[in-house]
Order: sequence, then C-alpha cells, then structure tokens
Amino acid sequence: MRLIKYTHACVRLERDGGQLLIDPGTWSEDEAFVDASAVLVTHEHADHIDADRLAAARSTNPSLPVYAPAAVAEQLDGVTAVSPGDTFEAAGYQVRVVGGAHAEIFEGLPGCANVGYVIDGVYHPGDSVFVPDVPVETLLVPTSAPWLKLAEALEFVRAVKPRRAFSIHDAMLSERGEQNVDRWLDMKGGTEYARIPVGESVTLA
Repeated sequence: MRLIKYTHACVRLERDGGQLLIDPGTWSEDEAFVDASAVLVTHEHADHIDADRLAAARSTNPSLPVYAPAAVAEQLDGVTAVSPGDTFEAAGYQVRVVGGAHAEIFEGLPGCANVGYVIDGVYHPGDSVFVPDVPVETLLVPTSAPWLKLAEALEFVRAVKPRRAFSIHDAMLSERGEQNVDRWLDMKGGTEYARIPVGESVTLA
C-alpha cells in the first residue's frame, strides 16, 4: 500500500488500482483528486473538504463515491452519510467509521460532527484525538491545530499504540515548528515516527 501526503490533512492511499482520497481540503493540491476511486471526508471544515473541487471531480466521474458525516452529506448531492460504527468497502479498502465529535477549541466550539476512518490498519482521525477500539498499524497524527497541544498529540499516539505514525494536520507549522514537534514525537511518542514531505509517499508493508 502506498501512502501519499498532501498539504495539511489530505492523504491518499493507493493499492491494486484503488486510489482512496481522504480529506481533500482547500489547501490540498489539485493532483490529489486525479483518478481518485473514492473519497472519505471527516467533517465539514474547509481545510478538510473543498466542495467546489469535489463537485468538479464528480462531474468528471459521476460515479465517484464520497463518504462523509450527515452534516456534509446533507449539503452536497451524491454523498453517502456515515456514522461511527459503520463499516463498508471503498476503492477496495475495508473502512471502519469511528469517533463522532470534533475536538473542542473553546467554550464547546465548534461543536460539529467529526468521524475518523480506520482503513485496513491506517487511521485518519480528522480533527480529533479519539482512540478507536480496533488495532491500528499506521496512525496519521495531527500535529498542529487550534484544538490541539503537543502533549495531547503525544498522549494520543501512546494510547493508540500504532506500529508507526506520520504527521498530518500540519500546515500551520513553520519549518522550525515542524522540527520541534518532530523531535518530541520521535522522543516521547513510543513508536516509529516520521514526517512525509508534501507530495512524497511511503510504502506500508
């Protein structure tokens, strides 16, 4: 399985012709959408979903499956609503929906739905640090957000206990910030940790 990292929270899984795109937001690259077989969206915020580019992709490929929480599905035609506990197949991958709520920033806000996806051992949590009750081989760990502090990211990695972890949700970090966060996660995360440069990929055994 090939894991490609795009800007911020957007990643793509590729295997045997199945190209599964996750959280292609307004900061992600156009190339992320090319030949996508299916799309998973964790929640409604623009850094995780670009409605215009998603609509353009579906105009090119009207049968493109898109899965998202009900709040997103209600606003966009042809999107399948998913909830925690659901399981389904997308682009040849087995997907389990977990979580349910966006992490709090302040005074209960933003208070919207957020689902995570465990995809054949790869976990994308969206905007949350929800710990699923299923094994995770590869954790995509958020490393910078208004709702997150470094200690929470470290505790999240330790609680999930993945074989490996890679940074996502990191567009707001400067180069120096990346180095600082990476040092802590490598030192205290309790697992193999790395940052995938934007546009590059790793192969997951």
